Amino acid sequence: MCSSSPFFYRRHFLKNHTSKPFLILPTSRSFSCFTVFATFPPSSTSHSSSPIFLPFLQEPEEEELELEIEEKDDEEEEDIKDPIIRFFKSRPSAPDPPRQGKFSLQKNRRSSWHLAPDIRSLPDPESDSESVPDEEDILSEAKQQTGSTQEDSKELPEGIVGEIIRIARNLPENSTLGEFLGGYQGKLSQKECLQVLSVMSNEGLILGSLYFFEWMRLQEPSLVTPRACSIIFPVLGRSGMGDKLMVLFKNLPQSKGFRDVRVYNAAISGLLSSKRYNDAREVYTAMESNNVEPDHVTCSTMITVIRKTGGTAKDSWEFLERMNRKGVKWSVEVLGSIIKSFCDGGLKNEALIIQSEMEKKGVHSNTVVYNTLMDAYGKSNQIEEVEGLYAEMKMKGLKPTSATFNILMDAYSRRMQPEIVEELLVEMHDMGLKPDGKSYTCLIGAYGRQKKMSDWAADAFLRMKKVGLKPTSHSYTSLIHAYSISGWHEKAYSAFEDMQREGIKPSIETYTALLDAFRRAGDTQGLMKVWKLMIKEKIEGTRVTFNILLDGFAKQGQYIEARDVISEFGKIGLQPTQMTYNMLMNAYARGGQHHKLPQLLKEMAVLDLKPDSVTYSTTIYAFVRVRDFKRAFYYHKQMVKEGQVPDVKSYEKLRSILDVKAAKQNKRDKSAIMGIINSKMGMVKAKKEDEERRVLEE
Repeated sequence: MCSSSPFFYRRHFLKNHTSKPFLILPTSRSFSCFTVFATFPPSSTSHSSSPIFLPFLQEPEEEELELEIEEKDDEEEEDIKDPIIRFFKSRPSAPDPPRQGKFSLQKNRRSSWHLAPDIRSLPDPESDSESVPDEEDILSEAKQQTGSTQEDSKELPEGIVGEIIRIARNLPENSTLGEFLGGYQGKLSQKECLQVLSVMSNEGLILGSLYFFEWMRLQEPSLVTPRACSIIFPVLGRSGMGDKLMVLFKNLPQSKGFRDVRVYNAAISGLLSSKRYNDAREVYTAMESNNVEPDHVTCSTMITVIRKTGGTAKDSWEFLERMNRKGVKWSVEVLGSIIKSFCDGGLKNEALIIQSEMEKKGVHSNTVVYNTLMDAYGKSNQIEEVEGLYAEMKMKGLKPTSATFNILMDAYSRRMQPEIVEELLVEMHDMGLKPDGKSYTCLIGAYGRQKKMSDWAADAFLRMKKVGLKPTSHSYTSLIHAYSISGWHEKAYSAFEDMQREGIKPSIETYTALLDAFRRAGDTQGLMKVWKLMIKEKIEGTRVTFNILLDGFAKQGQYIEARDVISEFGKIGLQPTQMTYNMLMNAYARGGQHHKLPQLLKEMAVLDLKPDSVTYSTTIYAFVRVRDFKRAFYYHKQMVKEGQVPDVKSYEKLRSILDVKAAKQNKRDKSAIMGIINSKMGMVKAKKEDEERRVLEE
């Protein structure tokens, strides 16, 4: 049972929790009228020419969509042609059998024991989510699951293969392997050529592999085979030689043997690794033109290409439907790709349903699929669901990987709970897994997100170095952010200099964290210094960088520099926003420059930026501070008229201040009016006469 795991006792489960199997994770959406599951290939007569996709994947116009669904419910029940909807209509309404669906942690779990409040700071040094498994992690994990790990090939094979490998290892500079293979013409078989390519690829002799492949192609008869292409294409792609891969692909023989799906899959996979997504699409187009039937590997790889080129979950699903109509069966690779697309599109609950349905169809998830789901829920701060998926994965006999623990640690790091990250490091070690740089970066971030804990973050950084792990750009960024939060801008800059000395290139997140350190300290000279360094290194800032620079200069009264920031970032397409003007107005108000606020409001109108509650509140407080109640009441009236009233608590505070001032003002107005009336009626004598009478009496 999952409840017996020490992991869960450490997470403070209630002692009296039930042993009943957990059920499906709750979702906020009803799925009674649609599906997210592609059926097995239907007949051509059952396919609709205009399939209806998931309502939540459609473009906005939600109200119209809901009305349309309600009005056409009866018609859809009678005539459903879309395979997705038809599949979900066929799902039984009864609860899922025990242990088949997803499960969640119990609702009455005392999570408050270790769940810290969700506090978000301006810069997030780990916005790249370093704990997320990248393409290489997924590939290595897939190899571990299928048992296709490569053997160590340091020992040379015997015979002619070993001789060629020895030549490739000791190849002189400015020479090619083909120049030294003249004596081997006619002596190598195709099988031996494959062995040579395989060994050189495993040893990282990429150029040697390429030269040897060219030599094979020039032999008579040619020694190039489809299997040789399947070996060389992914190797070139992983080495960033996508251009050379395309040259080899376009010059392949036109014989039937090379119209093999494995050759095309190897080319697409290699181009995906080298980020040449348009070329990957071109290869797939050639595959269709040559009537080569795709398989599950083609499907999963192309779904990843669609996702990498900015395609939506709907685009991936439509491609999957096409593959189903071509007879491509579901596999764990296809499942992993489609779930990743849905998770990246923010549809994690729908991805969970797809995974659950595939389990029932016999396509069982592997560790990569669970990691993808866990990462999606972790980014949404739903730690209970992450833990539930982790427990289910272990219950099914799947062994967690380093990426699994990194995802768990990243989730708790975001919640600023370093004690649990420390426990995960111990558990990781107990399972025979070595923490990597990402693991320690999560620990640094967990300490660094809290004030007055920068020393603990620095200690975690030193521990990482002590175990022989080289810090990365993300590690230094987390350390710099830790110093920034604690107000140690000198230490932050010192860490930045150490990073440069070690030859680690700072990322935009690193520069942003460093700028934030100087902003918090009010050091405008440091801000300017780092900003000039960014310009020198041609590092383009983000919106967060823009806001930090603007806020840092404006709050210190350097309004000209703040305006320069707006101008410079406008040149790279980052135009001022509502938040930009809110920060600028706040700085002017704090600096006693309240008379500038109406001009800023006019600038916002010119840029078609609508003031919000923060804009109006800042303006009102600025005029109240200088006792200009007339303008304060005017902008309050404008705020109410535009419907930009702040939250209840903030508005009550603002109204209480204005009500007191209004009461005093009304009292003064009333006194003045009564004085005027009494004066005109002769009931008030001149002050001069009163003074003369007082003098005579004395």
